Amino acid sequence: MSETDESGAAQAIAARLKIEREARSWSLSELAERSGVSKAMISKIERCEASPTATVLGRLSGAFGLPLSVLLALAERAGERLVRHDAQPVWTDPETGYTRRSVSPLNGGHLELLDVILPAGVRVPYPASAFAFQHQQIWLLEGHLDFTEGGRRHRLEAGDCLQLGAPSDCVFFNPGPDAARYVIALTRR
Repeated sequence: MSETDESGAAQAIAARLKIEREARSWSLSELAERSGVSKAMISKIERCEASPTATVLGRLSGAFGLPLSVLLALAERAGERLVRHDAQPVWTDPETGYTRRSVSPLNGGHLELLDVILPAGVRVPYPASAFAFQHQQIWLLEGHLDFTEGGRRHRLEAGDCLQLGAPSDCVFFNPGPDAARYVIALTRR
């Protein structure tokens, strides 16, 4: 992804976060309290002075009552039923290198597919609120993935598919020496 594409994605996310916050008439302080993300960080993200991590976006989307995928789709809105590979939005966590490709057309359909690459040794936690509004399955294509939901750990090998249970705090962790690649299938609750 070019620097221009990344800048455009960051600006779209920043604008969407501000729209969602202002639509609820929330101050920066109120969003900070609801999400657990500092007021200073939210302000920097909205001004495009900082790029949010996957964990921060998960907390913010949970505070808004939106699945992360919906928040990002709203930021990248498109109405086509076909999206070519080169046009699929890709977001990379600046902290971990976690890469998330929105495979599905961003037209508000009921099913969303995401292609994720999690680098070796990377751990990405999400709060239960990030899962509250969706049903989710994880299909591991390559590598190894330790997925923890609540207090239960699932060790996934290539080809395994896991349907998530009730919303709980979750952690994606790649214990392997190589990147893990998986597909996430989401539907709204």
